[in-house]
Amino acid sequence: MHRTNLVRSRTLRVCVLGLATITAAVLFTNDTADARRRHRHHSRHHHVERSSYNPPFASIIVDANTGATLSANNPDASRHPASLTKIMTLYLLFERLESGKMKLDTEMDVSEHASEQAPTKLGLRPGQTLSVEDAIKALVTRSANDAAVVIAEAVGGDEGDFAKLMTRKARALGMARTVYRNASGLPDDDQVTTARDQATLGRAIQERFPRYYRYFSTSVFNYHGRSIRNHNRLLGNVEGVDGIKTGYTRASGFNLVTSMHRGNRHLVGVVLGGRSGGSRDATMRNLLAENLEKAATKRTVAAIAERSISDANAEVAEAAASSRPTQMVQVKGAVQVASAEPEPELEPAPPVARPATPLTRSLAPAPKPEPGPFSSGTIQTQAIAAIPGSSEPMKPVRVRTVQVKSAPIKLASAVASQPSSRATGAAPSARSDEPETSGSVKAEMPPQPANHGTGHGLLGVLPASNVTTTNSQAVASADRAPQPIAIQNNGAIKPAPVHTGWIIQVGALESESQALQRIEAARDQASGMLGKADSFTEAVLTKGDRRLFRARFAGLDRDQAEAVCRKLKRNDISCIAIRN
Repeated sequence: MHRTNLVRSRTLRVCVLGLATITAAVLFTNDTADARRRHRHHSRHHHVERSSYNPPFASIIVDANTGATLSANNPDASRHPASLTKIMTLYLLFERLESGKMKLDTEMDVSEHASEQAPTKLGLRPGQTLSVEDAIKALVTRSANDAAVVIAEAVGGDEGDFAKLMTRKARALGMARTVYRNASGLPDDDQVTTARDQATLGRAIQERFPRYYRYFSTSVFNYHGRSIRNHNRLLGNVEGVDGIKTGYTRASGFNLVTSMHRGNRHLVGVVLGGRSGGSRDATMRNLLAENLEKAATKRTVAAIAERSISDANAEVAEAAASSRPTQMVQVKGAVQVASAEPEPELEPAPPVARPATPLTRSLAPAPKPEPGPFSSGTIQTQAIAAIPGSSEPMKPVRVRTVQVKSAPIKLASAVASQPSSRATGAAPSARSDEPETSGSVKAEMPPQPANHGTGHGLLGVLPASNVTTTNSQAVASADRAPQPIAIQNNGAIKPAPVHTGWIIQVGALESESQALQRIEAARDQASGMLGKADSFTEAVLTKGDRRLFRARFAGLDRDQAEAVCRKLKRNDISCIAIRN
């Protein structure tokens, strides 16, 4: 009986063990099949995703010695810059360094907004500070978004306001199709650029700031014990490559701006919309190699200069008016059709009004090897009234014709308005449409009514008692340059201000407001050297009746004038010194 129970017990254990084994085998087989099905599904989904990722592509290679485009593929098509945005962020920071308003060791505050930026970033916390030099290296190597916002807030006060400054600077540099919305390049549908615009920026930043451009060749950045390597894999791997920046977002694809100096040749290349970092780098290598021999060995193109806001806006309007094909742009994974309408512009400058500035003449004696004195007189077209408090008509005074140092001359006519029958007839008008040939032009005067004017001279009806001169001689003579005089609306005669010392001219602009802006820019870039100088504008006519406004400073001695010009030219502001 005992033996029978033992056998039964063993049989039961074997059955239970067998059943458990079979159950485990079935479960394992099912799990494996499910895992395989899931893996196959994930693989198919991943393959579909990779095959559907096809960001819009654009590229350009520019010869920086001549400015010529050597190769281009959709160079003016709208694209997203991604972290190439940080090139402009650094451009504005370099401006502050160049002007002395900031230094490399200046500490910038880290705000909560800056610390909340998406990776990649340094991991900054609110209340910390970041030095300018560390911020530059962080943008160049790690492309740190939090550091970019720290710069924006330190320079512009607010990232939104800083982005407006970035767009205005793009316009001034001729980047007519670029709009910035943030300082980092994080995704924003309105933040757009083109390959050609990025090539312009890549050339401008190294021409304008050679001292600070060297940071773009930083290969490793050591920050608080961490070694951060540069994302630009062409540095150190392609001969002659010295920068400058990579970028990537889902909408933009893999972007790269590259500068290469090899021998006397200098190329700047842009690739936008690479499908991977490796394919982007390979494309850039090929483009540089294919176009290197086409590049010139001598520099013939001028440095990229910043233009006035009005000129830049005019270029934007012209670019918008020109027809261009509709581009397919992939935004956030979806393909959208980009409008052919112009890209939005931040706070466009109002149209420049034509100032009602009176016509201005530069009067000088016969030309000499050195620049002669520059002064200006003004004659308005309004009627000349009788002298207040006098009922007597104006009596003509004979004056001698003076030589005019100018382009073709057109002088406004002045009509005498007389209340009595004793004063009839019109004031003389002087006009000369003959081109300037030898530097002096004799103005021919039309005949005048009897007893009114002499028929000769520029001031035929002006009474001698009202003309202010610096000596007791006649108003004007052939052997002495006259003091510039301006006839006001009420007929009063006012001498133009006389500027002493040497004069420097920092530009001739289309409007007086632009000339004033140039004066302020020059004063800012001169680092205090123009603190006591007398600034003024002077309107002149050029050939073709084009009016320009000279931006000038006076009251300097020769050494000061030459030193200021050297300083301004280093900051890409034109300057000439003139002995007054």
